[in-house]
Amino acid sequence: MNYLSVENISKSYGERTLFENLSFGINKDQKIAFIAKNGSGKTTIMNILNGIDEPDAGQVVVRKEIKMAFLSQVPNLQEELTIEESIFASDNAILKVIEQYEKALENPNDTENYQKAFDLMDRHNAWDFETQYKQILFKLKLEDFKLKVKNLSGGQKKRLALAIILIDRPDLLILDEPTNHLDLEMIEWLESYFAKESITLFMVTHDRFFLERVCNEIIELDNGKLYQYKGNYSYYLQKKEERIASENASIDKAQNLFVKELAWMRRQPKARTTKSKSRQDDFYIIKQKAESRRKENVVELEINMERLGSKVIELHKVSKKFKDRVILENYSYDFQRSERIGIIGKNGTGKSTFLNLVTGTIPPDSGKVVVGDTIKIGYYTQSGINPKQGQKVIDVIKEYGEYIPLMKGRTISAGQLLERFLFDRKKQHDYVEKLSGGELKRLYLCTVLIQNPNFLILDEPTNDLDIVTLNVLESFLLDYPGCLIVVSHDRYFMDKIVDHLFVFRGQGEIEDFPGNYSDFRAYEDSAEPVKDDSPKEKNNWKEKQVSQGLSFNEQKEFQKIEREIKDLEYEKKQIEQQFADGKVADADIEKKANELQAVIQKLEAKEERWFELSAKIE
Repeated sequence: MNYLSVENISKSYGERTLFENLSFGINKDQKIAFIAKNGSGKTTIMNILNGIDEPDAGQVVVRKEIKMAFLSQVPNLQEELTIEESIFASDNAILKVIEQYEKALENPNDTENYQKAFDLMDRHNAWDFETQYKQILFKLKLEDFKLKVKNLSGGQKKRLALAIILIDRPDLLILDEPTNHLDLEMIEWLESYFAKESITLFMVTHDRFFLERVCNEIIELDNGKLYQYKGNYSYYLQKKEERIASENASIDKAQNLFVKELAWMRRQPKARTTKSKSRQDDFYIIKQKAESRRKENVVELEINMERLGSKVIELHKVSKKFKDRVILENYSYDFQRSERIGIIGKNGTGKSTFLNLVTGTIPPDSGKVVVGDTIKIGYYTQSGINPKQGQKVIDVIKEYGEYIPLMKGRTISAGQLLERFLFDRKKQHDYVEKLSGGELKRLYLCTVLIQNPNFLILDEPTNDLDIVTLNVLESFLLDYPGCLIVVSHDRYFMDKIVDHLFVFRGQGEIEDFPGNYSDFRAYEDSAEPVKDDSPKEKNNWKEKQVSQGLSFNEQKEFQKIEREIKDLEYEKKQIEQQFADGKVADADIEKKANELQAVIQKLEAKEERWFELSAKIE
C-alpha cells in the first residue's frame, strides 16, 4: 500500500538549485533512510513532505486515511505546557480516555466520575496503552510529568517531541536526525523499538549503526539523481561501489568511442551535406557521456601539528561538583602521547564538564590540571561556531590569516583551504547564517583544525555531518599523530577511532575500559549479574578482565606500545623526510643523524616488547 508519493519536485533559492525533478514513493512497512551530502536539500525535502515548505514544481500526494507525524531537528512545543499536558494535547482518542482516568484518580471521592473513567478505559482497551506510553516516557527519561516545556533543556525537548510521536503511533513517521541529543542507552532502546514495531519510517540520519539495524531501504541523492537500494547500510555501501565502478567503466568506454568519432567528425568537409545525421546526433550524445565523469569532491583534511613533548596533560586529585551532583572526586590521570580516548555515559554524568576541566575552561574545586609546554589544544564543542552578525564564510577563516601553514613548509590561501572543505568560491561569499546545519559544522571543524592542535578534543563531532564527511574525518583521525579525546553517541565512529573508553557512571565514578564501544557493549551484555551491592564488587571487573592470555596490565601495556610504535614511526619518517628534502643544514647533519638513530633504537626496543606480549596471545 502506497502511503506517500513524491512526483517530480524541484526547489531553488535564488540562483541556487537544490534539486530538480525528484520522484519516489513510501509504502507501508518500509523503513527508509534518505542519504545526501550536506547542503543538498535533505531538510528542505523533509519539510516539503510534511507540508512546512512547498516545492517550486511537482507535488507530494499523501494517502487520505493515513496518520503522519514529523520529528524535526528543532521541536515545535508549547512552552507553557507541562510534559504531561504536552502529551495529552494530542488528538489521539485513547490518550483522551487515559487523561480522563488520570484526572479521576486525583479526586478519589468522586466515585461516579471515577467509575465512568474506569469503564471507558475498559471499553477502549486503554490499560495496555497506558503501560506502554509510560514505559516510553521512562525510557526517554521524562519522569517528572509536571515540568514545564520552557524549563527543559534542548535534549529534553527533543526527547519529549519524540515521546509524543511514539505514543501517538502514526502510520508514517518522518524523522530528521532522530538520534541527536540522545545518549547511547536511549539510542539503543529506540533502535530496538523501531526494529520490532510495525511502523513505516522515512528518516535522515548520520548514525550508521542505526541505519544498519533499522532501515530496510536506502534512497540516496547523489549529484542531482536519486538511487534506491533495497537493503541496509552494508548492502548500500556494496551496491554503491558497484554502481560507481559500472558508471566509470561506461564513461571510459564512451571516452574511447568519443576519440574515434571526433576524428571522423573532423575529417568531414564542412560543405558536404551527405554526413550521416544520425551519426552526428550520436556524436553529441557520446560527447555528453564522455564528459560526465563524477566530480568526487571530498573534504581534504591536513594538519601541521606541533610536536608533542614528554609531558602531555596531567590531572592531579581533581574534584568538581555542582551542588549534590559529583562530577569528579580526587581523580588523577596522566594522558599519554598519541592516546585515543572515547568518552561515553548517560546525559548529565559530567562528560562535557570533564572536557572543560581538561581545557581549563572551568576551574576544579580542588586539585590541579597541569598542561605540558608543547601542548596546543583544539576543542570542538557542541555549541559550534559563533559568527559575527553579517559575517561571510571567507571572513571566518581570514581571522586566522590570509595564508595558512601546512605540512612541509607549504602554505595555502584562506579561499583554497575552504575549497578543501567543500566551500566553492561562490559559497565562500555567502553569509554564515545561510549555511545548513551540516555546513556550519564543517566550517567549525575547519576553524579548529586550522590552528594545528596536537591535543584534539571532539565533543559530539558527528552531529549534522553527512556520511561522506564523516568517512573523511575518520580517515584523518586514524592517521592523526596527536592525542585525541572523543565524546560521541555515534557507535560506528567510536569503534573506528578510539583505543579505550572512559565510562562515566555518574557521581564521580569513571571507569577506564580497554577497548572500543562494541567491545564494551559485548562485555556489559555478557557480565554476570552482581549479587553483592558493594562498590568494590561492582567495579572489580578490571582485575578480572583477561583478554587472550594477557593480564589487564599487560593488555594496557600492549595497547600503549602500539600507540608508541606508531608515534615513533611517525617521528622517524619526519626526520628521514628532512634528509630527503635537503632541509638539514651541514652543521646539523651529525646531530640529526644521532637523533634518528636514537628513535630507531627506541622503536626496535618497543617492537621487541610488542613481540614478547603478542607471543602470549593465544
